[in-house]
Amino acid sequence: MSPTPSPLLQNRLEVHDRKQFELKLEYQPSGADDETRYVVETYLFLPSSLNIDAETYPRASFYGDIHNYVRFKTPVMSLEEVLISGRSPLMRLEAALRSGLMGERDLVYQAKLLSCVFRGALRRFARDVEEHCEGLGRAAAEGGCARLECDARAARASVRQILERFRAWVRGVNPHGLKEKTRASLRLVDEYLSLTVEQFFRKAVADMAEQPRAGFSFELRKELMDEVVREEKYRRDNQLRSVISPTGDNEEYLHRFGFLKKFCMNILFLSARRDQKRQGWEEVLFALAAGVAMAFASAVAIWAQGRYTQASLNFFLIMIVGYMMKDRIKEGMRRIFSQVAARHLYDRTARIVEPVTGRCLGSCQEKVDYWRPARVPAEVAALRSRDDLITASQGELSETVLRYQKQVVLDVDLLPRNERGVEGITDIIRINVGRFLHDMDEPEYALEYVDLEDFSVGRVRGAKSYQVDLAFRFIVQESGQERVSLHLVRLVLDRNGIKRMLRLYPEQQPPRPEPVRSAA
Repeated sequence: MSPTPSPLLQNRLEVHDRKQFELKLEYQPSGADDETRYVVETYLFLPSSLNIDAETYPRASFYGDIHNYVRFKTPVMSLEEVLISGRSPLMRLEAALRSGLMGERDLVYQAKLLSCVFRGALRRFARDVEEHCEGLGRAAAEGGCARLECDARAARASVRQILERFRAWVRGVNPHGLKEKTRASLRLVDEYLSLTVEQFFRKAVADMAEQPRAGFSFELRKELMDEVVREEKYRRDNQLRSVISPTGDNEEYLHRFGFLKKFCMNILFLSARRDQKRQGWEEVLFALAAGVAMAFASAVAIWAQGRYTQASLNFFLIMIVGYMMKDRIKEGMRRIFSQVAARHLYDRTARIVEPVTGRCLGSCQEKVDYWRPARVPAEVAALRSRDDLITASQGELSETVLRYQKQVVLDVDLLPRNERGVEGITDIIRINVGRFLHDMDEPEYALEYVDLEDFSVGRVRGAKSYQVDLAFRFIVQESGQERVSLHLVRLVLDRNGIKRMLRLYPEQQPPRPEPVRSAA
């Protein structure tokens, strides 16, 4: 089966920090089936010099280095839709103030949802500004400048209206006898909205700074920075500590910003409740092994009783040997059944539960194992065949192949719906590479260098790095069809962590890779 791109499952791979990389999947079910599933297979090709194998890096250690987050996709609305659309959380909050029919828990939920939608809209705005600025850097098109100016000023006006209306709503709802926890939650949402404006408007201004400081570009930067300064003054006037200090380390600012983000976005996250499904099957298999061993021992005992008297030495020796064989048969079958379970059963199973309603939306199953290079699927191995170093070293230099497999099954009927159809989910897989760094050499060396003019000997800096290839196979099973897409990236590591990540496309040669993101 030839791999084809799957429009239902979009992925983005990036470096999270020096020790972690992150795979972010956006899955959008079509709604054609009652049940849908997707599978993520990750193959890590590890050089033998890293000393990674089943003994030095067992399954339990790998699961300790991986983090999974599953959440609903943030509803997509433009800033203008937030102001006027009937499905806007802001409009619902204002309607609830007029009718008084919404409970406090729902008020907090809608306020948090507003912050999520607001953040998504500003993030898209900042991304558009970045793309426009890159286009202006390559070719200063007058139409692009005009569009950038129009979009940015419209976003600025919409942001101010949203903040003014939300804060007016908070002032109007506070006298209604809300609990202190509810009032505190609304204050935190307000602070997060203010920080979100600062974050993405500052990013937009930084991207615009690459353009010549003249004309509308300078004026536009000033207008956006006015909003940043306005929000900073608002937080300072309200005695909020989330204000950047030019001379401090801003530890509290970063901590508060991170806390507010988690607090407001927790309404989208789904919980994973562990299920001991594999353990139950293993207990059944181990009981079967014990039964077979006991049957053998009983058969030996019955045969010995019929042939020898119970008081004889022969009977005693036969019973001892029978018990020894019984014990070895039991342990041998346990190992065999354990290998069978490891090959055909998932290591971990979790139920995906919506925290608000407690409904089970589906299941998530994970498995990790070590493979011989010969077992790697041909379509995955073909991705690496374009590199001469890899092709020539196959069979010459040993490497460890670690496969991580994750399968998510969703009940489409239980997923939330909107006017566009079924809500999608975002699946985040974050892997820590700290264990890979233990046996690495020093990251820098001094290389001897001879000057060709006077033949003087000096030293130059040499960087020592290691390359780990990651092949991904994404499989979507829906409407009786299976869609497969393949990707290959390369992690460049040294003892300090991840230096960079390179995306190796099938049509490109690895010596000229496309950088995705650098953490250095």
